[in-house]
Amino acid sequence: MDFTERAKKLKTDIPAVFIALNKKETPIIAKIFAGIVIGYALSPIDFIPDFIPVIGWVDDLIILPALIVITLKFIPQEIFTQCRVEAEALWDGGKPKKWYFAIPIISLWLLIIFFIIF
Repeated sequence: MDFTERAKKLKTDIPAVFIALNKKETPIIAKIFAGIVIGYALSPIDFIPDFIPVIGWVDDLIILPALIVITLKFIPQEIFTQCRVEAEALWDGGKPKKWYFAIPIISLWLLIIFFIIF
């Protein structure tokens, strides 16, 4: 599997992990790791900031896929296959427009700004 195929697979695996997070059949340990994956994927705060050329993107290319692989180990295969099918359907009408997923990230940034100012 080459780089472009892995990138396309990652594009559907991240939403599939989010969908698995909401399923009651998913084990608790998988939900914990799925929450970490989704939080890291959506968070503007990285271990290595993205404004550092090349190195800033390397952590996203290594840490995010590694977290997904760890999460997938805990999710039963039949549940994740179903979640992957649902995730592929998310992109049928273009990019999903669910702005309310940004609320936790915006809240975190506002909290950080508040503590910096005061």
